[in-house]
Amino acid sequence: MSQYSIDDIVEFVVENDVKFIRLAFCDLYGTQKNISIMPEELKHAFEEGVNFDSFLILGFDDSRSQDLFLKPDPDTLRVLPWRPQAGRVIRFYCNIVMADGTPFIYDYRHFLQETIKECNELGFSTRMGLKSEFYLFKEDENGNSSGEPFDNGTYLDVAPADKGENIRREICLTLEEMGIMPQSSHHERGPGQNEIDFTSADVLTTADNFVTYKNVVENIASRNGVVACFDPMPIEDAPGNGLHIKMANYKGDVNLQREDKDFSEGFMAGILGRMRDITLFLNCREDSYDRFGVSEAPKYITWSSQNLSRLFRVPEINGRRDHFILRSPDSCINPYLASAIIIQAGLEGIRKGEKLPPSLEINSRDLTEENAAVLEMLPLSLSEAIDCAENSDFLMKSSFADLAKRYIDIIKESQEV
Repeated sequence: MSQYSIDDIVEFVVENDVKFIRLAFCDLYGTQKNISIMPEELKHAFEEGVNFDSFLILGFDDSRSQDLFLKPDPDTLRVLPWRPQAGRVIRFYCNIVMADGTPFIYDYRHFLQETIKECNELGFSTRMGLKSEFYLFKEDENGNSSGEPFDNGTYLDVAPADKGENIRREICLTLEEMGIMPQSSHHERGPGQNEIDFTSADVLTTADNFVTYKNVVENIASRNGVVACFDPMPIEDAPGNGLHIKMANYKGDVNLQREDKDFSEGFMAGILGRMRDITLFLNCREDSYDRFGVSEAPKYITWSSQNLSRLFRVPEINGRRDHFILRSPDSCINPYLASAIIIQAGLEGIRKGEKLPPSLEINSRDLTEENAAVLEMLPLSLSEAIDCAENSDFLMKSSFADLAKRYIDIIKESQEV
């Protein structure tokens, strides 16, 4: 049940001088798309949806789909602070439906909603937080990226070496205005590289927030005469851009990572044991795989309680585990699809009562070839990740096999062009 009625939203539009309403959604790669409508069309959008040319959007060109419609989720109403205050612009994220109102089979946001329902039926919920890295590059004379980093700062530098601090500040304040709470921000290891972390929320909200976050970063960067870049490896021989996903499961207010070891370890084991199957959904570009094993980015399918460049980090503070962190994804994901796939893998681990393998408490720098030879690795190329997904019983025999296969096929087609 939505916290806002249609009448509440119409009243908000009138009282806040809203003149444009963006109906937003994501393509297969998580790139935001939108249609703008006028306030007079808002009720129609909620009741009937707004038609769009789905065949022009990557991932939505399907012969069975016929017409597709955007239906706004009322709980995602946000004012865009960087747009004019007179004649304001607001935004909704949308679910995608057929002409008869039934969900479109390849709507990844709906897939995440259905996955969340599965968790609720099992009596738990998942919260997720994100740490996202991006580079800032100087603009060329045409307003595009020059490829030259905005500064030469290094990890945790301050001004003047860190030239991005005011941009990060503006990003964080804008996110806060939009209801997204940043936890911290700082200069990262690479020249012109930055990181912003934001607090955990329910998984659907976090996926929506991630799409908003990328849009805010790109807009605020542009306003400041620089270009933001989330590409996995934008600079050769420099650290890549990662997206660290922090997760914890709850039963009511009880943190199951802390209070139910068997449940939480089964969930983590399900993800860890299917990493080769699901990596394609977390790293969907060829340059995603150039990042693995470089500058603390993971390469082996291992876990640790310490920050030792492991794929999975399960921090322990005073002997207590509150969450775990998955460190392999990058920001070029579709956050709805990636989140749902991770949770589905965790659910499979719970159903099968799986156990975590022993942790690897060795720093990556100290890992010898002999030690590493017995460790399973992440796929090290996009083609290998495609093979792993195509041959995955977990994916191909699942209730969402059609959706997974469609995603794999489109990635393959993009490789063949």
